[in-house]
Amino acid sequence: MIITTTPNVEGHQISDYKGIVTGEAILGANVFRDLFAGITDVIGGRSGAYEQELGRARETALAEMEERALGLGANAVVGVDLDYEVINNMLMVSASGTAVVLG
Repeated sequence: MIITTTPNVEGHQISDYKGIVTGEAILGANVFRDLFAGITDVIGGRSGAYEQELGRARETALAEMEERALGLGANAVVGVDLDYEVINNMLMVSASGTAVVLG
């Protein structure tokens, strides 16, 4: 499945719009506590442990969004937006876009 932040896919025409699809992943407070307790890989202000957890959350959100698009009969998602929000000491990663059928 093609997933893109652009509103269209070069070389392809959108033949049908299936609707907005979303995916979410939440990192709980215990993840941050565990990471704080074990951070030894901070180099130059970056933490590989944090980046790894954020990457895993992002991939989960995108996979959930893709699954919902497939359920609608789409073969692509355009206009994808990723958002990161902190809610009550938890980090939420959400992905949203428009499920489409490319002709």
